[in-house]
Amino acid sequence: MRSTFFRAHGLGNDYLVWEGDPAVVSPAWVQRVCDRHAGVGSDGVLVPGPGLAAGAAETSVRIFNPDGSEAEKSGNGVRIYALWWSRWAGVDQFRVGTAGGIVGVRVYEQDGECVAAEMGIARLGEPEPLAGVVTWPVNVGNPHRVVLHVPPDWCEVGARIEVAVPGRTNVQFVEVLGLHHVRARVWERGAGRTLASGSSACAVARVVTSLGLCTSPVQVEMEGGTLRVDVDAAGGCTIDGRVVAIGHVELDPRW
Repeated sequence: MRSTFFRAHGLGNDYLVWEGDPAVVSPAWVQRVCDRHAGVGSDGVLVPGPGLAAGAAETSVRIFNPDGSEAEKSGNGVRIYALWWSRWAGVDQFRVGTAGGIVGVRVYEQDGECVAAEMGIARLGEPEPLAGVVTWPVNVGNPHRVVLHVPPDWCEVGARIEVAVPGRTNVQFVEVLGLHHVRARVWERGAGRTLASGSSACAVARVVTSLGLCTSPVQVEMEGGTLRVDVDAAGGCTIDGRVVAIGHVELDPRW
């Protein structure tokens, strides 16, 4: 069994796909691996799983945050995993099972390797005040709270909102720039300030299109780059953008 990771990023949101024995994976192990000073360093670890029953998905993945907690779904995590699986299995269109639902993916070449992912329906709830701001709850298979402005201390506000929701939540702060263009800042559950997030982009696009502030497709500009989000009439979201492979990392046996 190999003790290696495949490393890639989507708009600066970087993940490690574990190619070793899944039995070694634990919250403490994930924390050590994701440590950017004493470990490999990452926004999360992706652990391959089997295909799901009845042909529902050809492969599956467990998604771990850097604090060792397990996420239901991650847009960029799934896109990175899809690039790895595509190379390993030699296929370019398939389904990936996650704890937050099945994601259909397509890997293609367009000025680099790109992955489109069908994230499912983003379910929008009623607005609720938290930590002194109005938040819009959205579930994309994982929980989000969208705030329609960017306070100067957005990281501090994001940290308070994260823990104000049972089970914790991801938080996005949004500035509308045009009919198809928004700028978002992401506070990710279990990770903190994050350069980009695919599921966060879905949550943002769902809110701004539902309120009539934008029309699909929405270009969601985050600190690490821009992701395209298509939102259909039922609230189904598809994200599309580049994934950049960095290479493989092999763990030293002594580590």
